[in-house]
Amino acid sequence: METELMRIGVSLPDNLLSKFDEIIEKRGYPSRSEGMRDAIKSYIFHYEWINDVKGDRIGTIAVIYDNTKKGLSNILTNTQHNYSHLIRSSVCVYLDRENCFELIFLNGKGEDIAELAESIIALKGVKFSKLTTISLNK
Repeated sequence: METELMRIGVSLPDNLLSKFDEIIEKRGYPSRSEGMRDAIKSYIFHYEWINDVKGDRIGTIAVIYDNTKKGLSNILTNTQHNYSHLIRSSVCVYLDRENCFELIFLNGKGEDIAELAESIIALKGVKFSKLTTISLNK
């Protein structure tokens, strides 16, 4: 069964598109469209996975963010305070003048952990965020 293809337009910063083009060339994609389809599939898979994190979990959220983004540090702190029942510890490392790396250690209900991770990645100025969890019951 053939799926109808839809044409869309996407605006990207030049440096992001250049990096993407390098990657799809190295990976041997025949076109940008094929690379974009795989990237979107991966994004959807990750979204579905994060929404399936359930039960008692331990885990980490790794975050790289722009420390020069006005107000972002305060928003991250307030967000973490709202989820203090999950957070066991966190460490912040200043990578350079602009970039901070924060690692947040968690223990609690998987749904709450996923909610916290989603709220962090959605913040403007967060460059990277990765949630890793495991269940101690399995």
